[in-house]
Amino acid sequence: MPQERQSKADGFRKKARLLLFGLCLDLLKLSGVILHKHENQPGELVPVTPTALVVPRQVESDQHLIDLWLHGRSRHTQRAYRADAARFLDAVLKPLHHVTLGDLQQFAGQLVESGLEPSSVYRSMSAIKSLFAFGHRLGYLPFDVARPLRLPALREQLAGRILEEADVVKMIALESMPRNRAMLLTLYTGGFRVAELCSLKWSDLQSRDKAGQITVFGKGGKTRTVLMPEAVWRHLQSLRGEAGDDAPVFRSRKGGHLDESQVWRIVRKAAKRAGIEKEVSCHWLRHAHASHALDRGAPIHLVQATLGHSSVATTGKYLHARPTESSSSYLLTDI
Repeated sequence: MPQERQSKADGFRKKARLLLFGLCLDLLKLSGVILHKHENQPGELVPVTPTALVVPRQVESDQHLIDLWLHGRSRHTQRAYRADAARFLDAVLKPLHHVTLGDLQQFAGQLVESGLEPSSVYRSMSAIKSLFAFGHRLGYLPFDVARPLRLPALREQLAGRILEEADVVKMIALESMPRNRAMLLTLYTGGFRVAELCSLKWSDLQSRDKAGQITVFGKGGKTRTVLMPEAVWRHLQSLRGEAGDDAPVFRSRKGGHLDESQVWRIVRKAAKRAGIEKEVSCHWLRHAHASHALDRGAPIHLVQATLGHSSVATTGKYLHARPTESSSSYLLTDI
């Protein structure tokens, strides 16, 4: 019996050693060290240098990086960001992988000294930071030198860009051209961005009882559906005539989609006609939609969904821009 138990124990230890040896071989293979028998010394195991992993080159040049960076963005964003990148490269006169943090800080200072609006400086430098971060993620740039760059704090100007309801009504009422009036109504009631408005086709509009809805392909590739009031829907439908589904809702004189600059001119003329002295842009009607809807009791999440804001915090800025209450009303002021 003792010999039988000893024999079983020896067999168990042998199996355990073989199992352990097999596990060690697997680990060596996983780590890239391949073992094989040497030709001149049978039985001896020697390591072989592992084959290097070849990663395909992602980017060929600075211009190629910019093209990859802009891929999938809206036409408006591509145009603005490409101009920002070109202006930066013209200023530094060196390849991106030679740019230093000092170069970036100097360029930011040049933009400020050129008299550019603070918001434009902020947007331009944000774009450059994004480009460097993208290049670093792809392995094209060894370091993200723009990461430590501090962007200037922006002064909140939203409150000064919100039109009163009476001003918006006057802008629309004094517009005599049916297409332009429908355009102003759509910008305001839909809260659309100018690029979203210009790209609308009749296939994006669907009737719902007496009113309708518009499907918008918005910023960042996000799709949202906006319900339109009956009165606005009637104005829109009066423009269609015999136009097909792929025809633009707001046509230019040549029959194509209106250009964004054309819409901007129409909005500015409508504002001046209404006696508004400020330089009103299309986006001011979007601001007006958000502020007026919240003032009239619309739930903030509904306004967020209608405007296509990615965060409710963005929508919440309109509440802070025109507060209806303040702790100042609780203070003793009759002094």
